[in-house]
Amino acid sequence: MDAPIRIIGGELKNKKLLYSGEDVTRPMKERVRASVFNLVGPSIKGKHAIDLFAGTGALGIEALSRGAVSATFIERHIPTSRLVRQNLDNLGLGERSQLFAANTFFWAKRLPKFDDTPWVVFCSPPYELFISQADDMLTLISTLLAAAPLESVFVVESDQRFDFASLPHAAAWDVREYPPAVVGILRDWSELAS
Repeated sequence: MDAPIRIIGGELKNKKLLYSGEDVTRPMKERVRASVFNLVGPSIKGKHAIDLFAGTGALGIEALSRGAVSATFIERHIPTSRLVRQNLDNLGLGERSQLFAANTFFWAKRLPKFDDTPWVVFCSPPYELFISQADDMLTLISTLLAAAPLESVFVVESDQRFDFASLPHAAAWDVREYPPAVVGILRDWSELAS
């Protein structure tokens, strides 16, 4: 039975997203998503959203609702990627989005060419990946940081087991705790790149 998740701000506020409730997907809790978007909301306007490990697509769709010009969703689980497509189609976002039914790590190794529009990257994988595939996670984040246009914003969610000090530019991440979640936000991209 599908359980709805709602968009919490912007032009699609209160619209519902389909969510299967399967264990393979762990959507960011609404209170955490609200806090994240309160922190990065104004900087989303005009950016290209990239929703890694997309699950329901809630983070990328929330970004589109709040003024992102376009979004890319990456979700490897085929039934879940179909759900993302259904959510995008139901909300009329097909023209502003692209969906890759792919492994996020492999997708990043063959990173598509984007224009110079700054990104807002959401990385909210299953928490266990930060333990079982720690090197892959750090390589993924490093690869995207190296490729991102100036003024890009990064949002990474894990739990308390992950040490955010291991991320590139560790001191620049704004790390917040929303137990059991821990969220790191990197906003000052232009200063780090120079």
